[in-house]
Amino acid sequence: MESNYIEILRKNDLLREISDPVDINLEIAHISYIEVKKPDSKALLFTNVTDKNGKKYPPVLTNIFGSKRAVEIILKAHPDAIADEISALLKPKKPKNFMEKIDFMSYLFGLRNVFTKRLKERGECQDVAYFDDAVNLNDLPALKTWELDGGAFITMGQVYTQSLDGELQNLGMYRLQVYDKNRLGMHWQIHKDGANFFNEYKHAGCKMPVSVAIGGDPLYIWCGQAPLPKGIFELLLYGFIRKSPARLVKSLTNEIYVPHDADFVIEGFVDTDKFELEGPFGDHTGFYTPIEPFPVMDVTAITHKKEPVFHATVVGKPPLEDKYMGWATERIFLPLLRTTVPELIDYNMPENGVFHNLILAKLNAIYPGHAKQAMHAFWGVGQMSFVKHAIFVDQNAPGLGDYEAISDLVLNRFGEKSILISEGVCDQLDHASPNSCYGGKLGIDATVDCSDNAPVLLSDKELLDKFQSVSKKILELKQYKTNTKNPICVIKFGKNENVSSIFEKLLKFKENFRILIFVGVENRIENAYMLLWRVVNNIDAMRDIYIKDGVFCVDATSKNELEGYTREWPKQTDCTKDIVYDLIKRGVIKDEPELFEKFEIFG
Repeated sequence: MESNYIEILRKNDLLREISDPVDINLEIAHISYIEVKKPDSKALLFTNVTDKNGKKYPPVLTNIFGSKRAVEIILKAHPDAIADEISALLKPKKPKNFMEKIDFMSYLFGLRNVFTKRLKERGECQDVAYFDDAVNLNDLPALKTWELDGGAFITMGQVYTQSLDGELQNLGMYRLQVYDKNRLGMHWQIHKDGANFFNEYKHAGCKMPVSVAIGGDPLYIWCGQAPLPKGIFELLLYGFIRKSPARLVKSLTNEIYVPHDADFVIEGFVDTDKFELEGPFGDHTGFYTPIEPFPVMDVTAITHKKEPVFHATVVGKPPLEDKYMGWATERIFLPLLRTTVPELIDYNMPENGVFHNLILAKLNAIYPGHAKQAMHAFWGVGQMSFVKHAIFVDQNAPGLGDYEAISDLVLNRFGEKSILISEGVCDQLDHASPNSCYGGKLGIDATVDCSDNAPVLLSDKELLDKFQSVSKKILELKQYKTNTKNPICVIKFGKNENVSSIFEKLLKFKENFRILIFVGVENRIENAYMLLWRVVNNIDAMRDIYIKDGVFCVDATSKNELEGYTREWPKQTDCTKDIVYDLIKRGVIKDEPELFEKFEIFG
């Protein structure tokens, strides 16, 4: 995308400029968080950025990926068109005549643009430079997003690293906590390439060079979160999409190369023997991640354009900007997934499933057990290995984006033989598993019909009366999908004993239900969108799913010592009411109670 991407968004009516004075502490984040939940959300350019002391900062740009149209503009193509090109590259057709041979050779020659180009001169990202004592991270408008966050964080940093021998480069997108004027917390998770490089430097006993770019072409940051195979430099994908190489310049105080057009660059080194407590931080799961030790970057230089714009993204409860970033990822990487599962027709990551927590897949199922074989393949491939819950349907199923029709089909085929429960690696941000980075996984094979007879339905009130005869801590219930063979009964439970023991007591009413889902008192059981978000976040399949006498129970309550859960159960990310209502009073945002309620922004 051209350097005037802000102007391109403006011309396409995809940018809203906010000239009111707004604070980097909570205000900018809350405005952006609310904006991205709107059906017509836009990128936001804050031009009067300040803090409680009246300090002035450079402009801040958020929600740049805030719609499908914005993503297409950034990619300069529909994601499906890029996917088609990848498919053609993976399975090239044999040229039939001389002209087709010429065209094919021209295409292959054009692939030289995939590779990055290293410039000898300084880049515009280095027009202004600060070194040593002049370095001050506090001059950057890093945002504090949530009230309980451990401080301000850089949330859209392009973290550039390289292997110890310099042969491999990596671009990752990690949150970076600002500790003070020259130290950043490096939250690269255990499974990431940045962490692998860190281990190389640690074993060698030397410091690790790191440079963090902010801004420039927005495609850089999208490539930074792309699930490429290990060892593939993400900027090769940039070159493939742009049809021109990423132009890089050498950092001024280390050996790392960064995009010439970045708005800011933070350079430095990580001492591999030093760790510092990082967090808490309200992350994209919608929950706070705990305070844990992570490496620290000692900053040696900060450079920037003459008129830089600071890019940031806001995370929390869905929907978020990553909804649209994930949509592009989902479409573009379908051909690569098919190299592992050739019969895969399509897949879909529902936004309220927080991507890794729930994936729907459509499969051309050829033989018995094919879907379960594909589940294992998913769980063994790159970032797909973090998927907690996978539901597979056959080639005749409705479109995966038609959630009502898909859920009807799945529930009409669901039965005990549909289920595969396994265990393996999980995202380091997952809080439900008993152990960090490792937990249960659930697969549901709806490519075949494993259903039994439907239950004898009662009204919600009749069923609640029966259930409350067992426990008065069953406060409310609501039945969903009563038109299917396996209705889902959601139970709000004031937890005072294990869900498993309550389930055993409710089995005497088993003719009246098929699937029970227990949730905590914080849930609004009529809000299906947010229910799904909490359920897939809060369960570990190995611990929280019970099957007996042909009926099923899911414990999606918060866990504690009753279940032997020894980790700290996290709080969810909620907007600060005083901040939101003050912004409304000042006319910066509108009062939209229906939207606030729908997405439970206050909890």
